[in-house]
Amino acid sequence: MEMNNINNIPKEKFTFAKRNDLYHDNKFDTKPVSYFQGAFRRFCKNKGAVVGGIIVSLLIVFAIIAPLFTPFTPVYYDQRFAYVSPKLELFADLGIGFWDGGKTKNTNRLGYLKDLALGQEIGVDVIMGGEYEVSDDGSNYTYRFDTYYTTGFGKYKTISFAEYEDIQRYQNETGKQVLYPVVDKAIRNTMLPKNKDDANIYYKMDNPSAATIRPKLDFNGNIIPNYQKHAADTTSPLIAPYNSTRIEGQNGFTENGTQYFYSYGTVVGDGIVEVRALNYEYYIYEHTQVKKDGIEEPLFIFGTTDTGKDIFACLAYGARFSFVFATIVAVVNFIVGVIWGSIAGYFGGKTDLFMERFSEILGSVPTMIVITLLKYHMGTSTQALVLFISFFLTGWIGMAGTTRMQFYRFKNQEYVLAARTLGASDWRIMFKHILPNGLGTIVTSVALVIPAMIYSETSLSYLGIINLEAGKTTSVGTLIAAGQKSIMAGAGFVALFPCLFLVLLMLSFNLFGNGLRDAFNPSLRGSED
Repeated sequence: MEMNNINNIPKEKFTFAKRNDLYHDNKFDTKPVSYFQGAFRRFCKNKGAVVGGIIVSLLIVFAIIAPLFTPFTPVYYDQRFAYVSPKLELFADLGIGFWDGGKTKNTNRLGYLKDLALGQEIGVDVIMGGEYEVSDDGSNYTYRFDTYYTTGFGKYKTISFAEYEDIQRYQNETGKQVLYPVVDKAIRNTMLPKNKDDANIYYKMDNPSAATIRPKLDFNGNIIPNYQKHAADTTSPLIAPYNSTRIEGQNGFTENGTQYFYSYGTVVGDGIVEVRALNYEYYIYEHTQVKKDGIEEPLFIFGTTDTGKDIFACLAYGARFSFVFATIVAVVNFIVGVIWGSIAGYFGGKTDLFMERFSEILGSVPTMIVITLLKYHMGTSTQALVLFISFFLTGWIGMAGTTRMQFYRFKNQEYVLAARTLGASDWRIMFKHILPNGLGTIVTSVALVIPAMIYSETSLSYLGIINLEAGKTTSVGTLIAAGQKSIMAGAGFVALFPCLFLVLLMLSFNLFGNGLRDAFNPSLRGSED
């Protein structure tokens, strides 16, 4: 067998290689994908999670931005405008009978006449569109009425001469009528005490001393005014009509050869005048001329509660508090729970035994007892602080249990053994190798903790155990509690909007959390390609 001498290879055996004869590995055309980039791609493929995330984002944006676009606050209330219906100017101008501040009413003829009388005096379609339906026997009237103007005049109001003159100035400048002629004092004195101060009664009555006041109609079926009048030559600071609009005889009228004016107030004391002020217009005057608090008119997008609180403002501020509070609690519980659970799960043995027994003892204490004790010993503290401490004391235990389970699952995997063999420290193995692999389940828990905290806070506020209104804020649960009794009053919208917010929050956060769980699942890495 001939042996080749590799040390004596002839020179002619060697040839130069050309550039085209050289072969290299092909260059990768794709860029490396990080862990979070892959998670984002997987999340985007889950349509339900994307929709849930969008809804959650919209709710958060509403909680952040909405309070900036309303002049009302949770501490604001005005009993005169209790249970007024939701109103948007756009829908009110369209006249489509939706979201226009109106409400359907079923009443008898007397109720219809009172609404008709109010509309005739102030020149507004209190009966919206002037349309109504009458039952066959004529006993029942059905129509939509304007809940903002049906607040009417309320009771007679006493004001100072200075305010009386300022209102007249305001009326002259704006052309809006706030004060209306008062009823003849002699007639009012014949009425029962419960009716005497009712400023909505301005018309002639069949029987002024009756318990139920019935308007007297003329031959054409119109309401007959019963205003107090005074002669033009009477010396009184209330003689001048002050350009009172929409009132017949505002420039004076002649009766039996004598010129008269309607009285727009009655002197009841030194510098005190008793007047009939239309609530709607007086509200505008009060806020734009006196308080100057940025409120221009009584316009409530979501309506008002039984105490006249603006539901939109209360829901916006309540949602903001709920998100901020739940996020802070979730972050604190996440930090404490992850550290506690990782130590217990990684080291195991006696360390895990001691930590688990401590967690079980602490977790066995009912939250209600914790809240009760905290309220008893922290009576001067805010209710929000009581909530935070009570939720934090046991809230991190669930997160610690989830983290501990993930560490037990991954701590004996091959890549962990390899890292330990290469000399990696325990803390590096725990938070560099094990924690990222269990992050999917942990993040999902965090995403579900936030709605759980909001739901718990809402439940406690709903039951009245926690009263956040004492701290000049409010809660969604407080609104739902107010809406429960409003249903019987025919104002279901009080409960509708906070309940809708809570339902959307819980559903969207569940979808969002499930999407995060799948996105951060390391076993699905590469499935997005």
